[in-house]
Amino acid sequence: MISFFSKKTYLVDFLEGFTDIHSHILPGIDDGAQTVEDSKKLLKSFGEFGVQNFITTPHIMHNYHDNSPVTIKTALAYLKNELTQEGLDHINIDASAEHMIDDNFEVILEKKQVLPLGRDYLLIEMSYLQPPINFDKAIEAVAHNRFFPVLAHPERYSFLHNKMRRYFEFKQQGIQFQLNMLSLSDYYGKEVFKTAIKLLEEGMIDFIGSDVHNMDHLTSIKKITLSKKMVELIEPVIDKTVYSFS
Repeated sequence: MISFFSKKTYLVDFLEGFTDIHSHILPGIDDGAQTVEDSKKLLKSFGEFGVQNFITTPHIMHNYHDNSPVTIKTALAYLKNELTQEGLDHINIDASAEHMIDDNFEVILEKKQVLPLGRDYLLIEMSYLQPPINFDKAIEAVAHNRFFPVLAHPERYSFLHNKMRRYFEFKQQGIQFQLNMLSLSDYYGKEVFKTAIKLLEEGMIDFIGSDVHNMDHLTSIKKITLSKKMVELIEPVIDKTVYSFS
């Protein structure tokens, strides 16, 4: 007999001790948290399901979010000081960046004005609508500078949907993939969800992150439920993320 009261399995049930490698929780420097109070509210809410380790990744995007290692580290120091003042210094927070591949990307890369994810990785993104004309050249430059490129949310680029061959070509270029947690639901739409599942089934996803910008994102993550099949697909990715960045 089917029980209508069987316990649901939530994504957050698997995140105790997780290290979130993609978020926008530094205050006031991109389209994420706007104030330190926003930042603290997000961090406290993460703590409710056991996440206290973060490598936050504000945008570096020419002419939109013109951040640099200086602006990011300044915001990080300010937030960490505020956490200490409030007795929240058990939260471990470091900073990297989400680097847009645009006309300025190779310039800041050569000037060493990028912020790696961990020691050897570089988190990159591109337009959701069309690939940058300098994409292949930029990936070569990342490798030349001795970083492993990690493409943020590959499932969200609409021009790649239904083009699995291109994803395989990216992998052959040495690009690693970071899935967004919200893509395990229809938050971004059904095509993003379908692409996320396909990439997981093909074993192409290397890491997972929240990409949290605000409380709406985090509240939606808390509601994500997983089928048994999805648990089998996502648990190894969670484990690899923790192993690689803790």
